[in-house]
Amino acid sequence: MQAHVSIILPVHNAEPWLDECLRSVLQQDFEGTMELSVFNDASKDKSGAIIEKWRVKLEDSGVHVIIGGHDSLSPRGVGYSKNQAVAQSSGSYLCFLDSVFTANGPTVIMPTWFCSRAWFSHVGPFDEGGQGVPEDLLFFYEHLRKGGGVVRVDQSLLLYRYHPRAATHSVLETTIWTHRVRFLEEQALPRWAAFTIWNAGKQGRRLYRSLTAASQRKVVAFCDVDENKIRKGFYCHEDSQERPKPRIPILHFRAARPPFVICVKLDLTGGAFEDNLRSLHLQEGQDFLHFS
Repeated sequence: MQAHVSIILPVHNAEPWLDECLRSVLQQDFEGTMELSVFNDASKDKSGAIIEKWRVKLEDSGVHVIIGGHDSLSPRGVGYSKNQAVAQSSGSYLCFLDSVFTANGPTVIMPTWFCSRAWFSHVGPFDEGGQGVPEDLLFFYEHLRKGGGVVRVDQSLLLYRYHPRAATHSVLETTIWTHRVRFLEEQALPRWAAFTIWNAGKQGRRLYRSLTAASQRKVVAFCDVDENKIRKGFYCHEDSQERPKPRIPILHFRAARPPFVICVKLDLTGGAFEDNLRSLHLQEGQDFLHFS
């Protein structure tokens, strides 16, 4: 019988975390039919034995388990493993798990957490470039290109375990930044004739320097709340090949005009920052974009 939900679990040398991960699958209170599709990506530890141990427990509780994998010398990567686990599964919906997660369910229902099989087939597959490739981010951007969205659930439903051997550490911060800037230029900036970068500090200047020359010419100002930055009056892009070199005004945020690209750290976007936005009567998605 076809399962309603397939839990997709790529595994590579996950021995320390697999018991807790698989226990969380067993403890799900979902009332529909579930299956667990595991792809073991050349693990050299005891991951395979742990998976077999839990297969019995899960199937006794009604969760069908499909196990695939390979024992090559080197792993093929998370993207490849996810694609293989999806291919061997049958559920109408896909719930992506990881050995570093405990599955209480998705908090942000986005396609790299949870999506229909039909939508995955429309958007996917995951990039199989291997180590250093942010396959989930690339999938998410393709999801947005094809008209997808994001739904927020205001409950804490997913626990993420951060550890030194996590695959996320193989993805360079500069790689993530480059993909984000290119997506911004592809999807948002073509709609605007001009815009303001909210943040005259390090992040804002970095964003400006990362833009193509055509996008840089659309930047009419930086804005900030820091009086020291505002007193400087302008930002000069010293590495620019243009002559004279661009001098971008730095304004107080109340003197600036939308649309804005807000380029600040997420942990700064509370309290006074939100009050400032409300004072300008901005509407998210229409007058500003948050970039960090």
